[in-house]
Amino acid sequence: MVKVPAKVLEQIMAIRDSGETNMLDRNMVQVIADRENYYELVVWIEDHKDEYGTGIFRGFEAEDE
Repeated sequence: MVKVPAKVLEQIMAIRDSGETNMLDRNMVQVIADRENYYELVVWIEDHKDEYGTGIFRGFEAEDE
């Protein structure tokens, strides 16, 4: 599991649940995130490209706060 901020996890799940794109298409996920004003997710993916890919296959969980 890849730990992400709770807000980022919420935004990832919202895009996944929309079914609008294949979550492996990182660029499209960022386009949708930008359109939906999910700026935390846009920035997190840009700064954590490898972790995003790992999370798609292993899952994401919220960081302890």
